[in-house]
Amino acid sequence: MAFQECWEEWELLDKDYQTLQETHKLYKQQLEEVIKLQNSCLSSIERQKKKYKELSNNLGRGLDRVCQADARSPHRCEPLENEEHTRDIEFIKELMKERQNIFFEMEAFLPKKNGLYLTLVLGNVNVTLLSKQAKFAYKDEYEKFKLCLTIILLLISFSCRFLLNSRVADSMFNFLLVWYYCTLTIRESILINNGSRIKGWWVMHHYVSAFLSGVMLTWPDSKMYQLFRNQFLSFSMYQKGFQSWMWRGLTFLLPFLFFGHFWQLFNAITLFKLTDHPECKEWQVSMCGMTFLVLFLGNFLTTVRVIYQKQKQRGEKAKKQL
Repeated sequence: MAFQECWEEWELLDKDYQTLQETHKLYKQQLEEVIKLQNSCLSSIERQKKKYKELSNNLGRGLDRVCQADARSPHRCEPLENEEHTRDIEFIKELMKERQNIFFEMEAFLPKKNGLYLTLVLGNVNVTLLSKQAKFAYKDEYEKFKLCLTIILLLISFSCRFLLNSRVADSMFNFLLVWYYCTLTIRESILINNGSRIKGWWVMHHYVSAFLSGVMLTWPDSKMYQLFRNQFLSFSMYQKGFQSWMWRGLTFLLPFLFFGHFWQLFNAITLFKLTDHPECKEWQVSMCGMTFLVLFLGNFLTTVRVIYQKQKQRGEKAKKQL
């Protein structure tokens, strides 16, 4: 009886195995078809972009010459005809702009070559996520990672500032900062590869911060380091504490945001003053000062530009409503 039951169970497993083989065979066939479709789409998009670029150049030249008659024609363009040509050219240009945006959305769901940074870090690995659910899940996981590490870094910076006066603990904190910012740059590059519109200074900011943390990590325990240590840890506490609740509205954040920016400027000034100290021999002092200055300029100018753009958009929206 036991043997009979085992035999029946084996038969069921064998049927499941046969079904699995057929399903996997179908999966491989469809996967090959998907790869062919991906390559076809990519080549078509590249061809379309190239043709649109050529057409855009021709339309630009045509718009400049729209009022000129053809050299072989005895007639000159009429004003009405000129206006129609101009409208047609502008209409085609608007359509091409719209289609460029559509191409961008299409490419977000197609495999693409990694940028230089991802190629150096990961090699030629396809990091494209092929569904909206996967993209949203990865973006959500990225935000959770930032929040979790921000809280951890806040607690460690607090401990180093008020509980532990140890260069070893400081080194662990700075090492964690280097790892955190490097990880962010990799994750952001993957997000950009999947259609995220993170760009400009907000991407470069994490590269600069990783560099700054690396310099702080190599700074030996000297008098200059001790003179700047508490100021740096206090700034780190403020920065991480601010980042942990920066999901609130931009207007509410602005005073705290600008305070953090000018604290970076204050750090740079402090470090530049330390370079004049007779006991200052470390290159890290001036390097950290220049890095903090770069962070201040990038953050401050970018924030001002974002505020200006938002005010401009609100003004245009108000005009349309009127």
